[in-house]
Order: sequence, then structure tokens, then C-alpha cells
Amino acid sequence: MDYSPERRTALVLCGTGAHGAYHAGVLRAIREAGIRIDVVAGHGVGAGAAVLAAIDGGSALWDESGVWKRTIATPFYRWNASLRAAGWLTIVLGAVVTLPFVLLAVGLGVYFLGFLLGMLEVSAGATLVGLYVEWSQTLFSGPNLPTIIPRAAMIVGGSILAALTVGTALSRRRDTSRRPLRRGWWWSLVGAPLDGSVGRHVFVDAVWQLIRGAADQQRPEPSVAGRRYGDALAESLGQPGVYELLIAATDLDARQDIVAALLREPFRQAFFSPRPGRERQAETIDLAGPGGDSLVEVLGGALTPGIGVDPSAVRFAADSFWRGETHRLCDRPGIIHRLLRELLWAGVEQIIVVSAVAVHGVPHRLGPANASIPGRIGDVIAAGEATAFDDAMVAAESAFAAVHGVRPVHNPLGPFDFDGTYDQPSDRWSTVGELLELGYEDAHRQFIDPVIGASGEQFASMIGDAHDEGILDDADSRR
Repeated sequence: MDYSPERRTALVLCGTGAHGAYHAGVLRAIREAGIRIDVVAGHGVGAGAAVLAAIDGGSALWDESGVWKRTIATPFYRWNASLRAAGWLTIVLGAVVTLPFVLLAVGLGVYFLGFLLGMLEVSAGATLVGLYVEWSQTLFSGPNLPTIIPRAAMIVGGSILAALTVGTALSRRRDTSRRPLRRGWWWSLVGAPLDGSVGRHVFVDAVWQLIRGAADQQRPEPSVAGRRYGDALAESLGQPGVYELLIAATDLDARQDIVAALLREPFRQAFFSPRPGRERQAETIDLAGPGGDSLVEVLGGALTPGIGVDPSAVRFAADSFWRGETHRLCDRPGIIHRLLRELLWAGVEQIIVVSAVAVHGVPHRLGPANASIPGRIGDVIAAGEATAFDDAMVAAESAFAAVHGVRPVHNPLGPFDFDGTYDQPSDRWSTVGELLELGYEDAHRQFIDPVIGASGEQFASMIGDAHDEGILDDADSRR
């Protein structure tokens, strides 16, 4: 069926890392068009956008000082600190070991220069060669390079091991789960290659900037910030630009997905009520109640890719189903299926699903493969998201009254290409900022112009402006 503004509508944001810029563009277009949204949902980096958009903070994604403008200089996922230190020390070790060969190569240059000067009957050539021979004999004598280089190599090699060990110790100290290692303790010296703490910090800081208001307060403990957010959203539901919220992450320890939601009545009661064959208390968190304390940690788990990054920890309340346990959370591409099922249980009738993974290409249009470790991880994640998106959209057709998708025809950026990437078809460098603008344009081309226009909702922009000015409420706009 076609889109109808009378139905309960959800905007679903799917993706990882840099693809969140596309979400920002789509959100901006939908907000400017005045399209009514009841629930905003997301997984991966889409969860971060959903949390901000729910409290009328979508502009924090696309403003000049917002998340995706600052991201150009601040990638969400960078190399593990211990690996970065070990990498630089390895370069130093290579320089130390190859120093004798470099000096010999310099000697070849000196001999060649001396030969040329001799051919020109310049006496300085013989003098230059003689000085080099004398200097090299001194340098390669027993007490000098033959002794210094092995010692330096041992010192640098020990520093590499120390960097890995210290980095592992610090990461274990920050790991609130403190799980014992079953085997392969030496793997912990390396750990996950990428660090996801920067991305989590960026979104949590953006959320705190919104909910603290004009007060000049430092960001509190995660539980306090989450509770403040839940209270602010619950009090603001029904106001223009404020949406109900649903985000999802995967609980590695419970071997199931976990969904955090803040819904208005009567949908809230129906959503969290018991269901045959399911323990809803184990798989859901009500952000409107004490579960709001876990919002920041669940958001951190949703923002953590399931490959290449250590999972994020969430400590459940002592009076919750998990009774104070600490579990490891991360994202997974296939969680979109769970997200759509939960939206059905939240009373949603039609959905708008957004993904920055491009549609399938055509033969002989393959671009160059990304040989870096983040690039390879990103390729795996993007492929999983693409197939999950396609399957979920097909399944959703029979579950919802209307299903609409916004997705780029071409997007050269992978999930970890925060500094941009070379786009072979256009023969130029493609940036995150351009991806944001592409999301804005695609929202108009694929949904707002053809769908909203065709639905007869000609006054969507006028209604949106009236909402922003407080002239109309949701009940008025439905009438």
C-alpha cells in the first residue's frame, strides 16, 4: 500500500561508522519537509542518530559544529593505542636493523661520486673516498655498530612487547566485565585492531550537550546521563520534533539481541508485556523507567561494530532480570530483522528504512579493493548489511501496511572511510560531507518527492512548520 500520514510511522536507520553521515542527510530532508514520524529506530551508527533525533537534536548531526562536520578530523574508529605504539616502534626497529645496509648504500654513492671526480681529474674525489673508507672502518669496528645495533634492537624489541603488555593491562582495567581468559592469553597482548571509544564518546557527548541545556555541567556518570535523557524524552513526548525511540544491540553473553525503547502509552505497555516463549525482561529495556540508567551503555554497544573492535560493556541494574551482571554488547548487520519485528510489536504500521550501502551493481563495474585492515573489515560489514537489508525489506512487505526505502545508487565510502576515499567511476576523492549531501538528495528523490507527493500530502511542509511553531499538535495534524 502507499504511504499514508494517518498511519503510525517509524524511521529506521541502519549502518556502521561513516555511513551515519547518510542518515544525517536523510533526517535533515525529512525534518525540513515536515513529514510526521512517530518512532525513530536504529542500530549501529543509526542508533546514535536515533537517540539524537528523538529529542529534537537531529541538527547536532549536520550543523557546522555537529557530529559529521567534526568527524572529518576525528574518525570514530582508530588503531588500538598499543598497536599504534608497537607499529611506530617496529618502524624504529627496522631503521636500526637496516642502518648498516643504508651506510653501505651511501658508500656506493660516495665511490660513484669519487669515480666521476677522478674522471674529471679533480683531486677531491680521491680525498672523499679516502675519508669514507676511514670513517666506515671506524664505524664498523668491534666496539661500535656491531655492538650498538644488537643492543638497540633488543631495547626496541623489548619496548614493543612492553607497549603491547601495558596496552592490554590498561584495556583490561577499563573492561568492567573483567572476564577471565579461557585460553590463548597471548592473544590479549594484541587485542582487537581497532578502538571504538572515540565514536562512543562523540555521540554520548552530543547527547549530553542537548540534555544539559544551558547549564554548564560536566558530563556525569553514564547511568546519570542515561537517566537524564530518559526523563527528558518522556516529558517531551508529544511535542513537535520529539519522537519515540527504539535501538538495538547484540548481547554476546546472553546470545541474543537486546532492545532499548521509550514509547508512549498505550504502545509502551503492549510492547513490554510478556509474550509466549519469550522472556521480555531479558531482552528489553524500558528507558522510561529505571532502565534509563543503561541507555548510554546500550548506545555504546550499538555503536560498536561486531568485527575488529572490542565489544562494549553494559552493567545491568541489581533489580533487573540479569541482577547486576555485566554483559558485552556490539552491533551486527542482521539485527535489522529484529529491529523491524520489535517495531511491529510497538504498533508501527509503516516504515521508512535508510541504509547507506549502495544497491547491487552491474557486471564489470568492480572498483579497486581496499587492502587495509579497516577496509577489509568494512567490506565484510557492508556486504552483511546489504544482504540483511534486502532480505528484511522483502520480509517487511508482508508485515507492514507500507514499506519505503532510501538507499544510494552509488556510495564509494566504506564504514571506516572517515577521511574519504578515491572514487574510480568519477575519478575524484569522495568525502563524508558529500555522503551527507547525498542522503539529503536521495531522501527527496526516492521518498519525499515521489511518495509524499503521490500520497496527496501536499501540505506536509506547512504542517511541519506549524508543528515547529507550536500551532498544531499531533492530534490536530491527524485531523
